[in-house]
Amino acid sequence: MTDSNFAYFEGKIVAFGDAKISIAAHGLNYGTAAFAGIRGYWDEGLKKMFLFRPVDHYKRFLSAAKILAMDLNHTPESLTQITIDLLKKEQFSTDVYVRPLCYKADPGIGVRLHDLRDEVSIFAIPFGHYGKNEDGAHVTISSWRRIDDNVIPARGKISGAYANSALIKTDAIRAGFDEALVLDHNGHISEGTAMNVFIVRDGELITPPVYENILEGITRKSIIQLAREELGIKVVERSIDRTETFLADELFLTGTAAQVMVVNRVDHRTVGTGKIGPITSALRSLFDDVAHGKVEKYRHWNVEV
Repeated sequence: MTDSNFAYFEGKIVAFGDAKISIAAHGLNYGTAAFAGIRGYWDEGLKKMFLFRPVDHYKRFLSAAKILAMDLNHTPESLTQITIDLLKKEQFSTDVYVRPLCYKADPGIGVRLHDLRDEVSIFAIPFGHYGKNEDGAHVTISSWRRIDDNVIPARGKISGAYANSALIKTDAIRAGFDEALVLDHNGHISEGTAMNVFIVRDGELITPPVYENILEGITRKSIIQLAREELGIKVVERSIDRTETFLADELFLTGTAAQVMVVNRVDHRTVGTGKIGPITSALRSLFDDVAHGKVEKYRHWNVEV
């Protein structure tokens, strides 16, 4: 069960319990689906909800749909309006997480992408922190490898690809870690289980480039822009070797759900001083202010519900 009362399903907003698909649905059986995650932040003073960069999220969502040969007959703006309508009906007065999903809806057996009905669903749930130890996570380097663009494209949230993330995350948690870093096929750091990776070395902010099988993260994009424009930090997009994570001055992970997660240990090696570093601290604070609509320059990122 969720705390949702309503969902957008097959073209209209319905009671959450009425949003049902067949167990024979293609998207369920073959992972032929894609999703997005959007944060909504509740402003207690204004008694209003603000979505963070929904148009950008839906642009990426529709790009993932294109990869899966879907024709959804939607725009980023139309999906944003549907989300606003849904949240108005829900009347949440707390932070939320919005989950759009596009999927091959026809039932039946047969692997393909063509000649299948494409549908979109959206629901929202109250949502706070993503995981434990967000102020000082202990991560490991996973023995699993990150999916490759020529296997399942990583730049979109393709549902079937997240079996890879699930394998990585469960092994890490059961081994006593909070999270894991995963290598690409060249042996370079790619991502966390569902988060982008940043390290700080000698005052530079370093993150893997988009061609190393990473999700083109909206939070990642925001952090890069804020670092450059507001803090004057040099941002370098390049490959990161696994041992660089041992030697980094700071290390953090970003994502819509996690926001900015601090990492203070990789395997059994302390990162920097073992505490949140000055650049991570400044970026985390600034991002939080921006996401909550407190910075005028970036208020266009916040869409009122």
